[in-house]
Parts: sequence; structure tokens; C-alpha cells
Amino acid sequence: MDFHYKDGQLYAEDVKVKEIVKEVGTPVYIYSKAHFVEQFNKFDKAFKREHTISFAVKANSNLAVINVFAKLGAGADIVSKGELFRALKAGVDAKKIVFSGVAKRDDEIEYAIENDIMMINVESEDELEAVNRVAQKLSKKARISLRVNPDVDPKTHPYISTGLKKNKFGVPHNEAFDLYLKAKELPNIEIYGIQFHIGSQLLDTKPIYDASLKIAELMRALSDKGIEFKVVDVGGGVGIVYNEEEDKEPSIDDYAKQVEEAFKDFNIKLVFEPGRFLVGNGGILVSEVIYHKTNGDKKFLIVDAGMNDLLRPSLYNAYHKIAPVEKQNREEIVCDIVGPICETGDFFGRDYKIEDVPNGEYIAVFSAGAYGFTMASNYNSRPRPAEVLVDGDSFRVVRERETLEDLIKGETI
Repeated sequence: MDFHYKDGQLYAEDVKVKEIVKEVGTPVYIYSKAHFVEQFNKFDKAFKREHTISFAVKANSNLAVINVFAKLGAGADIVSKGELFRALKAGVDAKKIVFSGVAKRDDEIEYAIENDIMMINVESEDELEAVNRVAQKLSKKARISLRVNPDVDPKTHPYISTGLKKNKFGVPHNEAFDLYLKAKELPNIEIYGIQFHIGSQLLDTKPIYDASLKIAELMRALSDKGIEFKVVDVGGGVGIVYNEEEDKEPSIDDYAKQVEEAFKDFNIKLVFEPGRFLVGNGGILVSEVIYHKTNGDKKFLIVDAGMNDLLRPSLYNAYHKIAPVEKQNREEIVCDIVGPICETGDFFGRDYKIEDVPNGEYIAVFSAGAYGFTMASNYNSRPRPAEVLVDGDSFRVVRERETLEDLIKGETI
């Protein structure tokens, strides 16, 4: 197991978490390489037809993490020039990189074309014209897909729903046909694929199947106009179990069958953009308990990590399992587990039942491998945590803890 208890001690693979903390300090993100490999292989083996898994870098952009997937043959789904830079530095094959996002600047488009990535996922008519203009300046043709918004409800948190009419993402389904016809006439555009992504943290994959059927229907209509596709990018969004009592991990085998069934009539390669599924449960955030506090009947466990380190609970009211790093069969308490940030929204759990952890001991916040460090900030002028990658019985720091000097780098008086 990737994170497990033995004799009351929490282990990351074969390493005691306390040993890591003793050397590296807190707060600290700890990742399990074995989990990443296992999840990738589970996803990869489910599909029978040709496909590329382009890891969603926004989920966890550490170079060492991206490199784990690059060595397994993965590409990258990127949404900025910086993420493209990271993916290339981590050894990802440029021909397996797809560029998403609604607000690509000319310099970002130019960087993508110059590096000859697989394709740019275009999200508006304005962007299509910008890609054509930049490609013309470079005397090149840009491979593109349109991100089509199929208006399918993913039944997830509204902040991570992306496939409805009211969302900012993609080209509306009823406008995509005409925009593809326009793209066909642009001299510096090569129509390469079609892409859609309806949302994140989906535990029921049927909405992805429903969206796939709508995309397949659009592809048939475009085929009648002489537009053929080399790839279909199904996006990401497959969820993970955060709450073992309420969540059930979706069946990747069922998901694979659904997608392959939807596109069985087309001679295309499938592209997937999983992020959270590959890394979410492969990471924990470890924090030291600093104080206990009682306000009337309300108890607080105050720790040294804050919402600036892990934003999801504050942003989405997201659930994360929290447990002691060392279990001692102490009395259980019900408390708010909070950090040092000067915001009432700075919490990891509210009215959370946990074995009481003494001051100076540690808690682990689980399912922190995705959208943890990547969403971290220096709010309240707090240095961001270290990141550690565990591999079997060894570990290494893959990002050093920021220093006070790092906080003011580039600033002048």
C-alpha cells in the first residue's frame, strides 16, 4: 500500500512519515511514486485501441512527478506557457502535448507552435484567428482541435464543471460545425482533432459517455463536409475517492468500454487528460499540531499548514481525510482543524472527529497529491512547503522549502 499504518506509525510506501518529517520539517507534501505508476498502468491497460495519456500538469506540476509519467510514455495536458516549459524540462515528448485554456496569448501560441506540440485545443473563434495569425508569422501550419462544449451536466461541484452552456470553456456545440468549416479555409491551420472536457472529479463516467455520443454525431456531420480527424481528445475528469464512506472509485474498464463504443466507427487515436486520477491519492500533506484551543464548546486543533498550502477545503468546502501520523489510541475529539492564516475560511476540517494529537505531533491530510501544491500561494508571506517523492524504502526532496529570501525575490524598494 502507498500510505498505510504499521504498529501505529504512518508509512509512505516503506518509509516512516515521521522519518521524513524529522529530516525535512513541516508543512511537507509527500508523494508515492508507486501510486503514480499503479494508477497510470490501470488507466493505460483499460484501453484496447491506440491512445495517448496526456497527464494534466495543473494537477501536480512538480518536475519529478511529471518525469515519472514521461518515463511511462505519457504526454502532457498543459494550460499555460509555464506548464509547457515544465513538461518539456521534465522530458515529455512534445508530440504528446496538448494545449488547453481559454486565454492563450500570442507568445504562448508561438511557443507551442515552435515546439511542434501535438495540437492546440482552440476554445473560441477569436482564438482560432489568433492561432492562424501567429502560425502565418512563423510560416508554419498549426495543428488544432476545437474544444467543443457538449452541454452535458457532469453532476459535480459547480466550480469544476466545465461542459455546460454557462461555463466559460469551449465552443458551444451548436456553433462548432460552422467554426470547423471556417478553420478548414484558414491557410495556416491544420485540423487535427476534436476535444471536449465536461468537468472534474466525476465518479459517474456516464456523462462522459453521453458527451462522447454528441461529439461522435458532430464528427459524422463534419465528415460529410470533408473534415476528418486524426485524434479525439476525451479530456479528463475521472474522479478519485476522498471520503471512503461516501465515494466509490469509477470503473476505468467501464469508462474505456463506453468511450471506445462511442467512437468505434472512426479511425482515430484517443487522447486522455487524466490528472487527479493519476496523482490525487498518491500524496499527503503533513503538518505539525501547534496549539489546542477551546472557545466555549468549540474545540480547535491549530496546525502549521494553512489554506495557502492546501486551498481545496476553503475553496470548494472539499472533504479530505485527516489522521494522526502516529496513532496512540488516544481519546477522540470533535474539533475544527485550522491553520495560521488570518481568514475564517482557513480550515482543513470542520467538526471533524479525530484521535487527539498532542502539540508537537503531526497530522496527515490525505488525497493531497492533486491540486495541492499547484494551488499553493505565499499569502500572509508564508514560504511554500517542501515536496518529497518516496520510492520504495527511499525518499528525496524534489522541491526545497521556500526561504524568506525566496519571498522577496524580484522585488525592489
